This record gives sequence, structure tokens and C-alpha cells, in this order.
Amino acid sequence: MKRIRIADATLCRADNAFSFKEKIDIARQLEKLDGDIIELPEIQNVRIDTLLIKTISTFVKKSTISVAAGMTVESVENAKAALSTALYPRIRIELPTSPVSMEYVCHKKPDKMIAWVEKIVTFAKEQCSSVEFCALDASRAEPAFLASVINTAIAAGACEVTLCDDAGEMLPDDFADFVKKIAENINVPVNVRCSNQNSMACANAIMAIRAGASGVKTAVGEAGVSLESFAAMVKNCGNRYGFYSDIRYTELHRTVKQIGWVLDNVKSAKGSITSATPDDEPIHLDANDDKDTVATAVAKLGYDLSEEDKSLVYQEFLRVAAKKKVGAKELEAIVASVALQVPPTYELVNYVVNSGNIISTSAQITLRKDGKDLTGICIGDGPIDAAFSAIEQIIGYRYELDDFQIQAVTEGTEAMGSALVKLRSDGKLYSGNGISTDIIGAGIRAYINAVNKIVYEEAAQ
Repeated sequence: MKRIRIADATLCRADNAFSFKEKIDIARQLEKLDGDIIELPEIQNVRIDTLLIKTISTFVKKSTISVAAGMTVESVENAKAALSTALYPRIRIELPTSPVSMEYVCHKKPDKMIAWVEKIVTFAKEQCSSVEFCALDASRAEPAFLASVINTAIAAGACEVTLCDDAGEMLPDDFADFVKKIAENINVPVNVRCSNQNSMACANAIMAIRAGASGVKTAVGEAGVSLESFAAMVKNCGNRYGFYSDIRYTELHRTVKQIGWVLDNVKSAKGSITSATPDDEPIHLDANDDKDTVATAVAKLGYDLSEEDKSLVYQEFLRVAAKKKVGAKELEAIVASVALQVPPTYELVNYVVNSGNIISTSAQITLRKDGKDLTGICIGDGPIDAAFSAIEQIIGYRYELDDFQIQAVTEGTEAMGSALVKLRSDGKLYSGNGISTDIIGAGIRAYINAVNKIVYEEAAQ
């Protein structure tokens, strides 16, 4: 199986509209995914950008931190200084390679550009052991020149090469042929960065992987390859075509959603105006709404219910709506509590969770299936993550975690907590709920409840 390296370039957005705190928040979310590389743009404000990169370096312990440079020697020096505390630093030399971009961006002819690439990559290699060369606008470069400049960069010390289809003019088959010709003739990994100009970014990226590329540049809320869509494609097609990634799929949707909130806040702050679509409209229901209206609202939340479950949901809806208005959260809880109620395949026997600020969080879960006790032990990023991972270890499968919510249902120090877990299997959404005075226990029960629904339906098919 071939491992696909996924780099995220969300923080390299062209508008650069994120605040300092928003950039930190996005980097924290990306670290949870166990992606290979977090990319940052070229340093513009030395004091602020250096502080940002050093701050990110304090909590990013798994991913490589890559900073762009290349137009000047000073840009490389700034990148090196900012990355001084990073565990896995990388300098990313980004330079144009098409005739038009070389002329208008760098004011250099082909021979001058090759000489500059040799000089700047050599210098970058002296500053950092990991140097990547990004051939900007590579899909419109002259083939002979592109081969020459790539070989020059590799000879100067580049450990990876990225081919950029910035114009987005190539269709998947053409892009695959383009990548194959380069990858076959060099001895370093090839990455790709694809434009979504023709809504082909993910298709181009997958075809490039099959043609010999081993890494893809992705982003959240960007015009290129969608992180969520590409990771899902790798997950769904990987076994068939022989590739995989290390992305934590159980965290993917939640992380992308949280980053999306940051992006939405940026758009709102800039005064962007977007037209509302039916799917964007909030859910507001009351006792006067009929069964079809409620069923439509449930479908909007992503659930595909049988007629029997729709009736059960509507009956419970009427009970709740008699006391108060029903929004999306209330409707989610109703679906989780009454729809697709099944005999439990797995039952919770006991759980132990150890957590603290000086130890890694661990969870030991024991479930009972067919009268036999099964135990899972896992370490995670917090008690909920560790507990869910232990359950996944027991059942032998990792479902996509679509959402996880906790709210108090009573008051005081002995308050009951209600947890809602939404899992996705084969594109279908399943929800489970759990109630306990212990929020971890509520989360565990909700997760098991959702898993039981999936297992029951799969067995019935």
C-alpha cells in the first residue's frame, strides 16, 4: 500500500484575512488530524509572522511546518529564524516556471531562473535539512525547461518537488500523463497542487497519485483540492487502488467544520454577502407543523429515515413541541432518542479513564457482545477521544465521527449530562444519545448507541 502525504495550505489563503488568533486556532485543529504538513505563507511582517510560527511550533508535534520562501535570500533567512523551534521544519521554495509568470513575476529569462533556483535552493539547504521546490504554474511551462529546473533544484538539495496546475486547464487524464513524465525521471517524491477552476481538483489529484505522485496540497474553504473531499476519496478508494493516508478520519468532519466556522467569521467580518439556500436556513418548528414538514427538516439534518421512524419522530416531536419551540438541536435529540431503536449488539460493562495535565489520557472500555466481555485500551487526545478509540479497537472498525455534542439537562453539581453522537457509515448518518452524571459516560453511551444502530442495519442487509 502506498502512503499518500497530505499537506494543508488553509493558512496560505490569498486574501490572508485571518487574525493572529484565528491562525492559531486553525493550526490547532489541523494538528488533531495527524496530517503530514501544515503550510504557511512567506513571511511578510517579520516580527508578527515569526511570533506566529514560533507559537504554532509549540503545539504542533506530529506535522511538518512548512514556510514559503524563494524570491529573495532574505525570505529564506526569515523562514529559517521563524522555524528555529519547530520539531519538523521545512523551507518551501516557490518560484514560477511558465514563460509568462517568470517574466512578469520575477522578471527573469529561463537561463537566469535556472541559475537563481540553483542559488536559492542551495542556500535554503544550508539553513534547513528539509527543502521543497514548488514549480508554480508548472502545467504551462515548457517541458524541456521544466525538466531542467526540477533537476537543478534536486541537485541543489531539494528533497521533494511539487507540480502546480495553477491555471486549472488540464483534465485528469492529461494531468496524470504530465505528472507521470516528471515522476518517472526523478528520484525524489512528487507532490501536486491542483486548481479547481473546472471543478476537477480532486479528480486531478487522485489521477496524479495513480500516475506516480505521492503527496497532495489540500485546503479547507479554498479553490484548490478540498481537504475533506480528498481525504474521503482516499479512504473510500484506497483499498481498491492501493493507497492510504494517516489522516484521522474520526476527527476529519468535526475539524473541517470548526475551521469552516473560522472562515465564515472572516467572511462576515469582511462584509461578504452570500445568498441563502434552503440548506442554509435555520430550523424553527412548532406544534402546528405537520409530519411532512418535520420529515423535511430531519432530511435537512442528513438523516434518511424509514416511514416507521418518521412516524416515531413526529410523535415525539409533538410531545416536545407542546412545551417549546423545536430547533435543530432539539430535533437531533429526538431523532437520536426514538429513531432506529434496535436490540443492543454491544452493551457497556465498565470503563476507566485516566487524564491529567502531565500524563497522556488513556481509556479502558469493556463491552459485552453475545455474552462475551471484550476490552479495549487506547491513548487519545483527551478522555472522549481515548474512550471512542478504545471502542473502535473493540469493534474493529473506525466510523467517521460527524458530530459530538454535550449539554446539561439538569442543574447543580450533580447535573445530568446528555450527549449526542453522530456517526457516518457508507454515507448514511446514525445518531445515538446517552445520559449520565458523568459527561464521559454520557459520551460513551451515546457512541455505543450509534454503533449498535449501524451494526444492526448492516446485519439486516
